[in-house]
Amino acid sequence: MNGRANERIAVVLFNLGGPDRPESVKPFLFNLFNDPAIISLPNPFRWVLAKLISSRRERTAQAIYAEIGGRSPLREITETQAEALQAALGELGDVGVFVAMRYWHPRAAEMVARVKAFAPDRIVLLPLYPQYSTTTTGSSLLEWHYEAAKAGLTVATSGICCYPVEPDFIAGHVDALSAMLREAGDGPVRVLFSAHGLPKKVIAGGDPYQWQVEETAAAVVRGLDREGLDWKVCYQSRVGPLEWIGPSTDDEIRRAGESGTSLVIVPIAFVSEHSETLVELDIEYRELARKSGVPGYFRVPALNASETYVSALAGLVRRSLAGPAGIASQDGVRRCPADHGQCPLQAVSGALR
Repeated sequence: MNGRANERIAVVLFNLGGPDRPESVKPFLFNLFNDPAIISLPNPFRWVLAKLISSRRERTAQAIYAEIGGRSPLREITETQAEALQAALGELGDVGVFVAMRYWHPRAAEMVARVKAFAPDRIVLLPLYPQYSTTTTGSSLLEWHYEAAKAGLTVATSGICCYPVEPDFIAGHVDALSAMLREAGDGPVRVLFSAHGLPKKVIAGGDPYQWQVEETAAAVVRGLDREGLDWKVCYQSRVGPLEWIGPSTDDEIRRAGESGTSLVIVPIAFVSEHSETLVELDIEYRELARKSGVPGYFRVPALNASETYVSALAGLVRRSLAGPAGIASQDGVRRCPADHGQCPLQAVSGALR
């Protein structure tokens, strides 16, 4: 039984957000780098550094967004996902699905106000980050909790922290990758599961993101059931002087060129198209592959509002409603090994109870 009959249910989808016009790029970057989950310095030092970085990176970032029309498509895609999810949850009755972006509009404070006006009996917080990180889901959940407390929103709240091997999520990737492997043909081909990177110090501090990304990739490979598949997990989007987790996607592209191996790229941690897929993967890395001598370069689309991904989200909501208030993984138990001390089931769950 998924909750009580006649309940009003609010589902909040969390995503990164992105600038909606060229003038939004600098304040978007400031919001990103002023997040203590991204830069752990205390204020006023973090504020000053965020101002400096956003000013220095504004022109470069504007050039990136100019490649895709001067704006991020993330809000529109997320709203499409929200509409599809609301339709998929129709049997639950009065369900409202809301979109809260972390670094650009609509922000958590605005969505808290809208959810409060909706007057739900239950709230489900659902990140569009399948693999948990303190820098993504953790940051979004903490901001929501802060804004909800400030607004006096005290409704019973459940949350999904991660769903790295949720069956329908994996099935969506299997279907999309299978189609692209057929398009790639019969020659030597390697699958690169590319995820956004993180500084090594974040992972060393107990963040489970890398472990969960690798769990997702391995589950997709098992689902393919393709003997002898050549595949590897790699990481993109490095920024700044810190040492980042690897191997890097660009290094793996060069390595494929050296061996004359075609590539199929899977954005394994990105469920929606945005600058990292449409520019970094489709334009910058495609050109790197050409220059490196990669004979074929194929990119699997993000899941967006595909039937399998929406089904995965709907299943997560139903499971969350069937359980008590608080945060849980896709199957209600801690998934991360004990050495991942930033597992949200011990680091964040208390904020939601």
